[in-house]
Amino acid sequence: MQGPRESAKRPKLGDGAHFLRSLVATPRLTGAVAPSGRALARAMAAAVDPRSEGLVVELGPGTGPVTRALIDRGLERRRLVLVEYNPRFCRILESRFEGVRVIEGDAYDLPNTLAEFRGAAIAAVVSSLPLLNQPPHRREKLIADAFALMGPEGVFVQFTYGLLSPIPLEACAGRYWAHHGPAIWRNLPPARVWTYRLDGYAPARTRR
Repeated sequence: MQGPRESAKRPKLGDGAHFLRSLVATPRLTGAVAPSGRALARAMAAAVDPRSEGLVVELGPGTGPVTRALIDRGLERRRLVLVEYNPRFCRILESRFEGVRVIEGDAYDLPNTLAEFRGAAIAAVVSSLPLLNQPPHRREKLIADAFALMGPEGVFVQFTYGLLSPIPLEACAGRYWAHHGPAIWRNLPPARVWTYRLDGYAPARTRR
């Protein structure tokens, strides 16, 4: 039997161990064996303009690598709203990011989860959710709900380990402009970042 002193010396779990434990418990909701790498987190944060007005909502932040990258990019902590389903991850986020709002809730039910922010300006939604674990109709509802909360110039940012758009392109036709960056080989596994905007609001430099 361990005494109090021996228990106190027990090492804390690292972020990778937290993810592995969550993956075993809820594989469909976690979808990753490790947090996003630094290169991937920076690529996701780069899709958000820190000069934009309004809140930035992060979905499925896990232990916070993308949150850290957003702050390092210049986002004020008071502008960040983190929606996390796992209560263990919520406690980690609250301890690491003072001044950031953490909501324990369902990212696939944004109208209710973010009800208190209805009417507030939201500049971007940044998602690390494992969308490919969800059926197409649920992915389509998620992005529709996100744009219903954002203004017309809002941006939805999503990473994926797959080769194709995590939001089916047939669902984007006539509704959203979709663009992906280069593969991020330094991430494990390699990933790429997709950005979506309302059709007609693509950045000027990408229009043809």
